[in-house]
Order: sequence, then C-alpha cells, then structure tokens
Amino acid sequence: MNIWAKMITALRGGVNEAGEAVVDSQALRILDQEVRDAGEELKRSKDSLAEIMARQKLAEEKCKQLQKSIEEHEGYALKALEKGDEKLAHEVAEHIAGFENNLTMERESAQNFAQSVEQLRAAINQAEKNIKRLKQQVDTVKATENVQKAQVAVAERHSGSDSKMRTAMESLERIKERQALKDAQIKAAGELAQTTGDESLKSKLEAAGITTSGSSADDILARIKNKKSPE
Repeated sequence: MNIWAKMITALRGGVNEAGEAVVDSQALRILDQEVRDAGEELKRSKDSLAEIMARQKLAEEKCKQLQKSIEEHEGYALKALEKGDEKLAHEVAEHIAGFENNLTMERESAQNFAQSVEQLRAAINQAEKNIKRLKQQVDTVKATENVQKAQVAVAERHSGSDSKMRTAMESLERIKERQALKDAQIKAAGELAQTTGDESLKSKLEAAGITTSGSSADDILARIKNKKSPE
C-alpha cells in the first residue's frame, strides 16, 4: 500500500472515529428519538388494526344480510313451487345461488380479516411490551448518566478542594511558624531586659559600698554562736 492509500485510509478512520464520537455524545437524544419513532410505528399499526377490524365487521354484516336474503328467497321459491310455477322457482333458485356464492366469499374475507386482526393484535401487544421495557431501560440509562455526571462533578470539585485545602494548610503552618518565632523573640527580649537590669543594680550597690554577695564564713560562725544556749 503506497503512502497516498495509507493517508486516505487514515482520513477515513478519522472520519469514522469523529462520527462515532458524535453518535456517542448524542446517544441519549438518538435513543429518545428511536423510542418516539417506535411509538409512531405502533400508532400506525393500531390504526391499521382498527381498519382491518372495521373491514371484518363489514364482511360479517354482509354475511348476515346475504344469509337473510337466502332464507327470504328460499321462502319465495317454496311458494312458487306450491303454486306449481317451476320456472319462477328456478329463477329464484338462481338468485339464491348468487347469494350463496357471495356469502362464501364474504365468509372467507371475514375469516381472513379475523386472522389478520388476531395476528396484528398479538404483534401490537408484544410491541407495546417491548416499547414499555425499552422506555424503562432508557429511564435507567438516563438516571445512570445523571448519577455519573454528578459523580464526575463531585470528584472534580473534591480534587480542587483538596488542592485548595493543601494550600490553605501550608499557609496556616507558615503563619503558626511566624507566630511561634515572634513569641520566642518576645520572651528572649524580656529575659534579656531582666538580666541587664539586675546587673546594673548590683553595680550601683557595689559602688555605694553595699555588698550584694552572700554571707561570709565569719558571719555564719557568729550567727551559730549566738544561737548556742549558755551552759
């Protein structure tokens, strides 16, 4: 296969993939339309059923009328025979034969219509069940689609929230570190100020001839002698 044939094949593949992507993105809309089309077909089938049932009813009515005409003309033929008019009776019999032929055809038509009605009614009942089941499945698919969209949205928001939460926690930790450092600086400054104040006072006392050192050994011994009770 030369390069041009490969390029054409690749383009055809790209067009096919693009078409499939469009179909997938519009799947629910297409499915809804297909369900509506099936409903329209079912409606037309019901209209056809109603028409066939009407034709069946007309054929049955014709059968009743023909049967009535046959019985009526049989009475005429009997009366003609009673009067001895063989020719008239034969003529009436010819009419009866025509009625019976028509009755046979109308009965066949009525039977054919009845069979068609039975078959079409069964097909319509099955189609109604199929469409009902299809609509239920479409509702399930739509509900699943909505749930999945919600889950995707929640997942995306959760992912974004995690990122923002991490950023906020990092900012909070930095603030805490700055506050801890500031607090330590304040304490150190206080301790430094107190130490400096004590040394300054000690220097002033020593300059005035006032010692701030602890008691000497002679002082301690004199204190002990004073505590000793006389013998």
